[in-house]
Amino acid sequence: MADVSFTVDGKKITAPAGTLLIEACKTAGIEVPAFCYYPGLSLQGACRMCVVRQDKVGKLQTACTTTVAEGQVFFTETDEVKQARKATIEILLGNHPLDCPVCDAGGECELQDMTFKYGPPESLYTEVKQHREEQQWSPVVFFDRPRCILCYRCVRVCGEGMDVWALGVQNRGVTSVIAPNVHEVGGDHLDCEECGMCIDICPVGALTSGTYRYKTRPWEMNHIATVCTHCGDGCKTTLGVRRADEGMEIVRGDNRDKSGINGDFLCVKGRYAFDFANHNDRLTKPLVRQPDGKLSPVSWEAALDYAGKKLKEIRDTRGGQAIGVIGSNRTTNEEAYLLQKFARTVLGTNNIDHHRTADYAAFAKALKGKIGLTASLADTGTAAAILVIGNDPTEQHPMLAWNLRTNVRHNRARIYIVNHEEIKLRRQAKAFLAVPANGYAAAVSFLAGNDGAIPVDEEAKAFRDAVRGEQELLIVFGSEFRGRDIESLVHFGLGLPSVKFACLGDYVNSRGAADMGLLPDLLPGYVPVENAGGFAEEYGASLPAPPGLDLVQMFDAAGRGELGALYVVGANPISRYGIDPEALSKTFLIVQDMFLTETALLADLVFPAANLYEKSGTVTNTYGDLQLVKKAADRAGVRTDFELIVRLADRAGVSPRSLVPFGAGVRADMGETRGAQSGEADRHAVWLAANHLEIKVSPFDPFAILDEIQRLVPGYRTSRLELLAGNAAHVETPLVQIEAAPGPASGRRDLVLPARDTLFTSGTLGRYSAMLHAVQESHSTQPVEAAAD
Repeated sequence: MADVSFTVDGKKITAPAGTLLIEACKTAGIEVPAFCYYPGLSLQGACRMCVVRQDKVGKLQTACTTTVAEGQVFFTETDEVKQARKATIEILLGNHPLDCPVCDAGGECELQDMTFKYGPPESLYTEVKQHREEQQWSPVVFFDRPRCILCYRCVRVCGEGMDVWALGVQNRGVTSVIAPNVHEVGGDHLDCEECGMCIDICPVGALTSGTYRYKTRPWEMNHIATVCTHCGDGCKTTLGVRRADEGMEIVRGDNRDKSGINGDFLCVKGRYAFDFANHNDRLTKPLVRQPDGKLSPVSWEAALDYAGKKLKEIRDTRGGQAIGVIGSNRTTNEEAYLLQKFARTVLGTNNIDHHRTADYAAFAKALKGKIGLTASLADTGTAAAILVIGNDPTEQHPMLAWNLRTNVRHNRARIYIVNHEEIKLRRQAKAFLAVPANGYAAAVSFLAGNDGAIPVDEEAKAFRDAVRGEQELLIVFGSEFRGRDIESLVHFGLGLPSVKFACLGDYVNSRGAADMGLLPDLLPGYVPVENAGGFAEEYGASLPAPPGLDLVQMFDAAGRGELGALYVVGANPISRYGIDPEALSKTFLIVQDMFLTETALLADLVFPAANLYEKSGTVTNTYGDLQLVKKAADRAGVRTDFELIVRLADRAGVSPRSLVPFGAGVRADMGETRGAQSGEADRHAVWLAANHLEIKVSPFDPFAILDEIQRLVPGYRTSRLELLAGNAAHVETPLVQIEAAPGPASGRRDLVLPARDTLFTSGTLGRYSAMLHAVQESHSTQPVEAAAD
C-alpha cells in the first residue's frame, strides 16, 4: 500500500496505509502499552491498555485495532489517556495476587512493568481476593487462575498459530476463565503438542513451565543464545543457565527475544528437552575395559595414551584400511570436518561415514552446482506456493509446519501436499494427493505428465494442473526421496517457471555432516576423494584415493575380522542399525558419547563427551542455513569432541598443528595495549572476527577450522559478521563433480535411514529426557475427570 502521513504526539510519521497504529508507533519509537495485542495473532481489543486520543473522534481509540490513514492526529500521553490506563491497571490488580516475590514471571512480567510505569500509587479495591488452587494441565503447563488477566493470547496462539485449539474460554463476563478444550465435562488436561508457546506468550505468571517453576529468577541466570540440538530445523533457543555443583546447569529454554530463524517459536523439544544434559547417567570419567570384561574409570591421560597407542599400532601394522570412523549428526561442522581430516590424514583411511537421514549427496548432484535453487527456512514462510512431498512436518519438522501455517494465515499461501498419510497440515492445504507409501517416485512422474504412473481421476488431474500452473513454487521433499528419485524430482521442478527446493533430514547437523565430508567417497563440499588436489595441498599430506567402506560395510568387515579398530563419535549404530554385537568381537572399539549407549556398552574405551549445548562452533540445518553455536552449559569431567580428536591425533604421533591451523608464530593482543576500559579491544575483536582475521592461539579453537572450511568449501564462504550477529547465512553447493566418483557407497539407497522421530522423541538422546518421557506418558494414558476449580 501507498505510504500515508499522520501525526502522533506532535511528531509526523509516515507508514503504509492500513498499518496498525500500535505498530507504526513502535517503528517510530513511541511506546504504546498493550496486554492483549501480539504481532501475528488476530486482534482482540480486550485489555484497553493501548487507548489513545484521536483528534475529532469522541471516544478513546484502541491503538491495536486502529489503522492509520492520511492526515490523522493521535495523542498517546494526555491526562485522559493516563487516567484510563491507571484505571485499567487498578481493575486488573483488583483480584491479582501480590505474590511477585515467588512468581516465576517476576522480573519478566508485563503487568509488573506497566504497574510501575502506568499504574496508580494505591488501590481503592479492599475486598478479599478470591483464591484458586494451581492446576497442572500437563507435565509442562501449570495454570494459576488468579494471576490470569484474560488477554486471550494463549487461546489465540494455540488455535491460530499451532492449529491445535487446546485452550478456550469458559463462562462469560467477570466469571470468564481460560480452560482446556477437552471432551469430558470438567476435564483439566491439555490435548495438545506441548509446545509451551502459551507459557512464553503469557504477559503475566498465569501459565508457568513444569521445568522452570519455582527454581530460580531471571537475574540469577546467564542467558545464552545457541541452536537446538534436536530436529533438522535448527531453531535458535536461548538457554538460561546457572552455576551448579557439577558445572553450569540448564534450567530454562525459550526464545522470548524473537530472534533467529524461528522468531518466537519453539517446539516441546527445543523448549523443554534440554534436561538430558543434566541427567544422572551422564558419563564424567573415561572408561576402559578391564581383563575381567568390565568397564572401569581411568584417568584422562591413561585413556588418551591407550587409545592413541592402539590406533597408531593398527594403522602402522595393518594400514589405514583396517580402521573405521563413524561420525555424528549432532556434532558441530568444525568437529565433523576435523573428524574426516583426522581419519584421512592421521589414520590414512576413507572408511568414514555417519547415520544418513537424507540423501544430501544425491541432492547436491541433482542440482549440478546451480546457484539459487535451494530454499532457506525463511523462504518457507514467504513463498506463494509450496509443494510438500512426503514427510510429516508437524511431527518431524515443527518449525517448518509453523512457517507453513503462518504463511497461509498471513499471506494466503497455497500449499499442495503429496503424502501416504492424513497428515495434520492437510487442514491448511489447497489440494491433497494421496499416494501409497512406495508411490512417491510415481507421483513425481505423474506430475511431470505421465498419466500412467498412478491411478488418475479428475481430482488428481486438477492437483497436477494447479501445481504446474504456479509461477513460483517451493518444493519441500522428505527422506522418501533418494538417489535417482531426487534427480527426477529436481528435473521436474526445473521445468517449472521458477522453483526452489528443500531437502528434509533429521537432527540438527545431518546436512552439515554430509557437507563436511563424513562420507567414504566424498570430501567436504561433495568433492570426490579421487579429486583431492586442493585438500591435499592444504593438508600438506597425500590423502587415500580409493573410496572407503560405508557404515554398513564397516560392520560387515568387522564381522569378517578385517576391521582392526572402529572409532565412533556421538553415534549409536548398534541400536540404530540393529547390528549384531558379535560383529565387533574382534575389533578395538572407541566410543565418544554422553551416555553408555548400546554401542558404548560394547566399547573397549569410552570417552565422556560434551553435547551441543556445551560447545562452540557452527551447524547447518537441513535447509542449508549456517548458524553459530555458543557454549551455554558445562559439565565437570567431560570434553568436547573437537578437543578429544586433537588429543588423539597428538597421542597417535601427529602434531596438532598439522590438524588445526593455529599460532603460526604470532602473539595475541588481548587489549592490554589499548586499555581495559576503552572498549577498543572488543570493537577490534568483532572486526577481526567478521573478516576472518582474529588470532587463533589454541589447537582447540573451532574457528581455526571454520577458517579452513571457508577456504576449501565454496558454499561456506559466507559473511562471518552475520553469524556473529546471531543471524543465519544460507549456504549452497556450487561446482559439484560427484559424477566422477563411482565408489562403493554410490547408489546405496539403503544407507539412508530416517529417524522417524515424533514430536516427543529424539533418537537416543530423547531417551535421557525425563520431560519427554513424562509428556509421552501423559499422552498415552487417559486422565481422570476432575473439577476445574
